[in-house]
Amino acid sequence: MNSQPASLSRRKLWVDWVVLCVVAMLASAVAQAQSRVPFVPAEFQVPATLETKEFRLRMLTVNDVVKDYDAVMSSVQHLKTIWPGSGWPNGLTLEQNLIDLGWHQKEFQRRRSFAYTVVTPDESRVIGCVYINPTRKQGFDAVVFLWARESELPGGLEARLHAAVKDWVAKEWPFKKVSFPGRGVAWEAWRAIPERAEILDAT
Repeated sequence: MNSQPASLSRRKLWVDWVVLCVVAMLASAVAQAQSRVPFVPAEFQVPATLETKEFRLRMLTVNDVVKDYDAVMSSVQHLKTIWPGSGWPNGLTLEQNLIDLGWHQKEFQRRRSFAYTVVTPDESRVIGCVYINPTRKQGFDAVVFLWARESELPGGLEARLHAAVKDWVAKEWPFKKVSFPGRGVAWEAWRAIPERAEILDAT
């Protein structure tokens, strides 16, 4: 009798359990680091999508893990310029990417931060990502990061994505002042902005 299928099944269950535990721990840690002030008002309806003829933005989920991982790992050198000094995505594995996507999905559902995958209109490829996050930097109530797949840079996709997202955030989101570090403001200047003193909520 071949025991390999049973062994693979047990391994999959174990991996699923580990992923769920790690996601739960990450969600708990983030919850403890959040401000008492909600990121977006309770009555605000978070946009489900942003669509153009060239691309679609929608919530990043665990179901995107394979295509997202392909986009990330084919754009490693470019991504190092998006978050300089972070080291990401060096050493990223498919399993770790799944954990990251689970965290982003839960954060979106809890309205604490919003990660959108950027896909082609037919959803056959992931061609980038957009992150709308809270910030404690004085004078700002949100920070946005975005990137396009490295193979799409020569055609100017990232510039068009930036323009579309900047307009979308200004028109459809409730923020008063948003920063795009590395684009609207140099990283050195952004890092030098002092942070607000806030009471942290451990619930």
